[in-house]
Amino acid sequence: MKSNASSIFSFRTKVLSILILIFASILIGKLFLVQIIHREAFADEANKQYFTPSAGVFERGTIFFKTKDGSLVSAATQMAGFKLVVNPSEISDPEDVYKKLSTKLSINQEEFLKKTEDRNDTYAEIIDHLSQKQMEAISLLKIRGVSLVKEKWRFYPGGSLASHTLGLVGYKGDELGGRYGLERQYDDELSRNKDNPYINFFAEVFSNIKENFSSPEEKDGDIITTIEPSVQGFLEKELSQVKAKWAVDSIGGIIMNPKDGAIYAMGALPQFDPNDFSGENISVFANPLVERVLEFGSVVKPLVMAGALDAGAVTAGTAYNDTGSVWIEKKEIFNFDKKGRGPDTTMQEVLGESLNTGMVFVYQKLGKEKLREYLYSFGIKDRTGINLPNETSGLTSNLDIKSSREIEYANASFGQGIAMTPISIVRSLSALSNGGYLVTPHVVDSIKYNNGISKKIIYPDPVQTKISAETSEEITRMLVEVMDKSLKGGLAKLEHNSIAVKTGTAQVANLEGGGYYEDKHTHSFVGYFPAYDPEFIIFLYAVNPKGVQYASQTWADPFLSITKFLLNYYKILPDR
Repeated sequence: MKSNASSIFSFRTKVLSILILIFASILIGKLFLVQIIHREAFADEANKQYFTPSAGVFERGTIFFKTKDGSLVSAATQMAGFKLVVNPSEISDPEDVYKKLSTKLSINQEEFLKKTEDRNDTYAEIIDHLSQKQMEAISLLKIRGVSLVKEKWRFYPGGSLASHTLGLVGYKGDELGGRYGLERQYDDELSRNKDNPYINFFAEVFSNIKENFSSPEEKDGDIITTIEPSVQGFLEKELSQVKAKWAVDSIGGIIMNPKDGAIYAMGALPQFDPNDFSGENISVFANPLVERVLEFGSVVKPLVMAGALDAGAVTAGTAYNDTGSVWIEKKEIFNFDKKGRGPDTTMQEVLGESLNTGMVFVYQKLGKEKLREYLYSFGIKDRTGINLPNETSGLTSNLDIKSSREIEYANASFGQGIAMTPISIVRSLSALSNGGYLVTPHVVDSIKYNNGISKKIIYPDPVQTKISAETSEEITRMLVEVMDKSLKGGLAKLEHNSIAVKTGTAQVANLEGGGYYEDKHTHSFVGYFPAYDPEFIIFLYAVNPKGVQYASQTWADPFLSITKFLLNYYKILPDR
């Protein structure tokens, strides 16, 4: 009997010890949260004894850029300051108060007097985003009815840098939150203490112990992007120069790792400054790189050519008779210059000189069903799954299996009549470089949670297209020859680096009147390197450049500038 009681006592002692250990662990963890993680929030609480707190001081997680060496740079963060508010019921002489305040601040007199004229009002906001120095100067005035409110606001140190990717924080009705870009996509992770900005230590310990064992997905966090700030800045500089030079309607570019889908830079113009966007047209906030489809023209040709190579329909040396035009269903299709190259024109020349007639020949060798199967395997009609909101899928109904029109397939063979987002065409073209796989483009590397855990985002495994690794290598070889012998007449060749490229010039669809504009084109350019083990793919496009005919004229020099920058910045070794 005694032995049994002793066993029970021992068991209870062990259970109690375990419970004490668990509680102690939780307590230590909470102390870490209070002293390290939530230190700033508690500092704010301390400040409340000196300054009137605003109802619901704005709190939000940080978005970081990531440099090539892994360092984090704030892309979207918090700024702390003060807001000047008045109690009109306590102000007997608004004119005198205005005069005193105007010695320290720039305040609109008419607006100030209007806000203070109602003597029954007890609260009116006058000016926000005041600095510590301004706060101290106003405090010394000791004006009755004037108060300072501690506040925080969203701040983007880079201004408009990567604005379409970052998005912005704004109001929707009375709710303040992420509205575009990553701010919207990861609003749940970035939002903080919506109901109460201050943390009660004991309430956090005892209110819901279960949260201490919950998954990191349920915690607040900071977003670590794949965007490299120097690369982003260089890309945007080149886009700005091309936009100004050719007066383009819209322009954009993407720099991505074609083997894993990590995006180093993506930008589009016109852009906006998320620090001050009140005067912008709402249309500028949408990200055209993922939300807008375009017909890109000849950059699609390598996809079709790769399909034909893979199917054994042609080889690089296969020749046809190029007369400068070809008739399909009573419609004449021309080369860009309406000139023929003769009876021994090879598939290499078709890519090098971007011949539409040659691509129609390729389509006819490949056939409707295989053309459609290969293009669809490159994901041209699908969303890519990029972690940005409102992604649009491609418009490829002209390749629908029910369609029997030869002209639709002929047009698709050189990139007309099918439309994709810039991010979609980048993913498709990446498959030419990486052995034939579709990757998932992405702009987020990891999430750093407030419980101290960091989670690397795991993206879906690459999906095999219909082309083989051998076909990928062969189409790459052909595109390297385009760079070495055709672009700028061979003058663009880099002696020690293999670069695969293709240009594209497409007519712009007339969405209102139907058909295509005669005088409007979209110029595009794709290139990847090192060609046979690529680390970068660059895609550039410009809608309706003025005073220039071909994409090679618009984009060759900017592409070379970006390429040389990346080679030097990342210290890419020569591969030939």
